[in-house]
Amino acid sequence: MAVSEFYDAHPNYTTRIVIATRDSGGDVVQAAASALDLINNVQVQAILGPETSMQANFLIPLGEKAQIPVISFSASSPTLASIRSPYFFRATQKDSTQVNAIAAIVKAFSWRQVVPIYVDNAYGEGIVPSLVDSLDAVDARVPYRSAISASATDDQIGQELYKLMTMQTRVFVVHMAPNLGARLFAKAKEVEMMSPGYVWIVTDGITGFLNSIDSSVLESMQGVLGVKPHVPRTKEVLEFRSRWKRKFQRDHPEILDADLNSYGLWAYDATVALATAIEKAGQDNSSSSNAGNVTNSTDLDRIRASSSGPNLALELSRAKFAGLSGEFAMEPDGQLKGSAYEVVNVNGNGGRVVGYWTRGGGLARELANESTSLMRTVIWPGDAAAVPKGFQMPTSGKKLRIGVPVKDGFSEFVSVTTDPETNKTSVTGYCIDIFEAVVQTLPYALPFEYVPFANATGDSAGTYNDLVYQNFDAVVGDTTVIANRSNYVDFTLPYTESGVSMVVPVRPDGSKNAWLFLKPLTWDLWMTTFLFFLFIGFVVWVLEHRISKDFRGPPSHQAGTSLWFSFSTMVFAHRENVVSNLARTVVIIWCFVVLILTQSYTASFTSLLTVQRLQPTVTDINELLRKGEFVGYQDGSFVVGLLKRIGFRDDRLVPYDNSDHCDTLFGQGRIAAAFDEIPYIKLFLAKHCSKYMMTDPSYKTDGFGFVFPKGSVLVPDISRAVLNVTEGDKMTKIEEAWFGKNSRCPESSTSVSPGGQLGLNSFWSLFLIAGVAAVSALIIFAATFVYQHRQILLQQQEGEDNSQSKPSFWRRIMRLLRTFDKKDLKCHTFRDDNRVGNNEVNLVSLNVMSPSAYSVQTEFPVDSSTAAAATPPPIDSSTELHYNDNVEAQGVEISIDLHQNFSGAGQIDDGYDNDEITRH
Repeated sequence: MAVSEFYDAHPNYTTRIVIATRDSGGDVVQAAASALDLINNVQVQAILGPETSMQANFLIPLGEKAQIPVISFSASSPTLASIRSPYFFRATQKDSTQVNAIAAIVKAFSWRQVVPIYVDNAYGEGIVPSLVDSLDAVDARVPYRSAISASATDDQIGQELYKLMTMQTRVFVVHMAPNLGARLFAKAKEVEMMSPGYVWIVTDGITGFLNSIDSSVLESMQGVLGVKPHVPRTKEVLEFRSRWKRKFQRDHPEILDADLNSYGLWAYDATVALATAIEKAGQDNSSSSNAGNVTNSTDLDRIRASSSGPNLALELSRAKFAGLSGEFAMEPDGQLKGSAYEVVNVNGNGGRVVGYWTRGGGLARELANESTSLMRTVIWPGDAAAVPKGFQMPTSGKKLRIGVPVKDGFSEFVSVTTDPETNKTSVTGYCIDIFEAVVQTLPYALPFEYVPFANATGDSAGTYNDLVYQNFDAVVGDTTVIANRSNYVDFTLPYTESGVSMVVPVRPDGSKNAWLFLKPLTWDLWMTTFLFFLFIGFVVWVLEHRISKDFRGPPSHQAGTSLWFSFSTMVFAHRENVVSNLARTVVIIWCFVVLILTQSYTASFTSLLTVQRLQPTVTDINELLRKGEFVGYQDGSFVVGLLKRIGFRDDRLVPYDNSDHCDTLFGQGRIAAAFDEIPYIKLFLAKHCSKYMMTDPSYKTDGFGFVFPKGSVLVPDISRAVLNVTEGDKMTKIEEAWFGKNSRCPESSTSVSPGGQLGLNSFWSLFLIAGVAAVSALIIFAATFVYQHRQILLQQQEGEDNSQSKPSFWRRIMRLLRTFDKKDLKCHTFRDDNRVGNNEVNLVSLNVMSPSAYSVQTEFPVDSSTAAAATPPPIDSSTELHYNDNVEAQGVEISIDLHQNFSGAGQIDDGYDNDEITRH
């Protein structure tokens, strides 16, 4: 049909394909012999259609030697690509592309183990490496590979299936020819492996032929998932299927309901690609160098070499067109470019598409990848709607062998006892109850039996590491999750508190000293606090000096008052009046800081006094190393390795069996400290509250966990069950049953660390706030003061002819400082204090007269006169006194002394502004 329709569509082509067919009968040797016959005797220019990968494996070298293209539309083994022949072209999807779709299905349903079942030949084995790699990429293991011979009997298939039933894995990937697959599923249904809980996934080798499989075989495959390349349902494809079915029915009327699969479409496209390449390469009448000397020969050493083969292979590698199966384009290695895959669910009389897989988009319900779910609803084997878990405990009655440690001490965690009369072993303990509670929460039954890790005498058979590495189905006990063990086994989530710490004896309260009160704060916090007391005192003095009587007087008095005021805020005993609002703001913020500091100091100091009563003898592990002290550890624990890594010598390590033994070692002075895991330490301290305490440092571990072999499918379920138990009331009841309600020691429940001081890092933000407030207040005060007395900075220089010259900057600054040192008579604190001795001074007003002349006008009789370098006239009520800047520059000082009582109002015109002032 491909040849006929191609040349009908291209009648102007000068070349025509003549097909010479050979039937290999499915035999590899016959296929090779037929190919030699075609090459040497028929002198073909291309070979189309090695049916199987094994046939193609033989034909590819023949085609390369003869330099003629070999085109296959059904040989899908990935191993064929490794031959790397420029004359081999695969016009179908290789199996290594569909394994990614299978891995995506496994990942979508969170299955952790998969068993491949494949035909034991090159076709079956070719997919296994790619399948294992793809499954490994989605964290799924392959615990077993089931290879079935192509000539296996039904009994042999049944034996292999029975073997699979004894394993935990319930997810199987089947890769074989349809005829062998039909026998496999018929036997699987017979042994009840097509029941709920099982998962069967078939590759394209079976899925592509579902429409041609007998209905009785389909009945045994109900619930199977399969993958096959996606063929677009275009108008051309539908019309071609109709034409093919009519022609097939005419040629084979005895076969009903025949359907064309994707392999037929690839055969059509491969033929079109070959015809196009032959036309582009051109016709070549010279077929071989020795064609005239060959007659009916099949000798391998006399294979002809086609002169047109290289050009034809080149044109095939460039083939690209829209075929019936989709886009037909060859990659550089002669492989057809990958396409999307359909996920098919066998249901009823055929397969129902439940999803699609693409290289870039992964699984999707629709090919456009716009769906909200990965796939449509799948009907699983046994008409089950629930997704199978992917594993199941063996149905043969075999129980899990649970290894448990045998130990002398700390029997509260795990204890193994043997009845001497019945010789029956009993396993009890906190860890055992936790495990049994976890198993009860699983959604399925998990039969198990405890196997004590003991020797012939009943003693422990080794360390915990030896126990973990034994061939048990699981290990239950006080087994710590540590890194080196996780390289060989898998742990569940921990169910106890984690960490390794140090326990030491406590000593009497003999370490108190006279300087204990300095210990609550670090030296940097002490210094910062002291400097801030000085700084706040200075800021308050600056803000209050001109307006408050409390901050005036001799310099020594002012300094003492400022320091007293600042430090008295520590006990809130300051009594000086703060008048300025700026100063009040600074003091309020500083008092808040002082309050926080004093309260924190009080709490820390109180805690120090309490801790001193239970002072540990050792708080630093480096002290133990420096002094070469002996330390203890629990016999058989991994802690001994930790202590050696820290730096302890072997001769300084003393093992103990149980808590009483540890207490004896402390009492005899044989050890200065003991290192153990926190659960053991807490149990030890509960029995000896007043004698020992736990101290830092603490070394991180992950607590106790249950141990399973590497890759065990039980680990996720057990871990989830551990969370359910530890987060519920069941955990509390188990702890109370084994450790009692008052199992915690109040005095030792909190570990003591060698530090505990309050540092600057805890209070720097408070100091920052107080500092910013104080500096801001200083800036505001300085700006306001300079603005109010700006005339001092703007004064002209005295006694100079040049009236525009000004005094030096330093003289003006000194005048400004002298002004700052005086009282601010405008402040309300001085308005009522208008007395000098017994003489009363009245308020006078200032009126502007001129910028350079000053006059004093009095409206009342004055007996005093002005004392100056030149004797001024007497001043009376009508006298005006004028002076200018020149007089002042010559050092002439003009003063008015009022010694008599007077009353009335006077006006002093200073030439600047109007203001009411108080004059003495």
